[in-house]
Amino acid sequence: MPARLLVLALMLTHALPGWSAFSNEASTVLITGANRGIGLQFATQFSERGWNVIATARKPEKADELNALAGLHDNLVVEQLDVTDHAGIEALAAKYADQPIDILLNNAAITPKYASAFKRVKGVDFDMARQSYEVNALGPLKLAQAFMSNVAASEQKKIVSVSSKAGSFAVGPQMPMMYGYRASKAALNMLMYTLAFETRKPGVIVTVLSPGTVNTTPGMTMPDGLEPDESVRAMLTVIDNLGPEHNGQFLNYESGESIAW
Repeated sequence: MPARLLVLALMLTHALPGWSAFSNEASTVLITGANRGIGLQFATQFSERGWNVIATARKPEKADELNALAGLHDNLVVEQLDVTDHAGIEALAAKYADQPIDILLNNAAITPKYASAFKRVKGVDFDMARQSYEVNALGPLKLAQAFMSNVAASEQKKIVSVSSKAGSFAVGPQMPMMYGYRASKAALNMLMYTLAFETRKPGVIVTVLSPGTVNTTPGMTMPDGLEPDESVRAMLTVIDNLGPEHNGQFLNYESGESIAW
């Protein structure tokens, strides 16, 4: 069977309603945007740890690396999910209604391409800015709403969203750039900060993480940028050590220290 057809068959098998090879003894993570970059590395490193992994992608039929990973790990299932499709989010939550989710990991995001990143106000693409807000801010909030009971029923009870220092008033770049992206990440930080006030009672920890400067943007490679596996390895250490004292905070990927925003 050709490689492309093989990974498609694996993806379809893992996406069948009711399919589950999850271990009742293992922790479970749901990852959005798991088809590439940071999300793919989260899926890889969690599956290697032996976690149950629900890895979502907007177009799973094109997620060759993720499907190949699913073929190697019975503890990883690929699911179709567009974080702007609220009905789709509700349907996925219904499918996993009885599955405790230790970590809801909001990773899916739109990042600007190099050609548009440094355009000034005259070059702002308002359609892209609206889409950035839908994906980067409202998407994670909808996921938190839909899967809150799953997280609350788990042992670890963590909601983690990947943000960016670019969305910080305090430490973000002091220059006109990435208007829509920066605004969407600032909105994400505020939405998760606000959510944290109502998750204290059920003991759910809500945080946002800066992944550092990671080489994930097409056409834009930073000389001192991290590779996705390096960033994720460091973030996992921070996630492992999250406690109630971190609820509502924006944290550094490396030190776990709070970032002003």
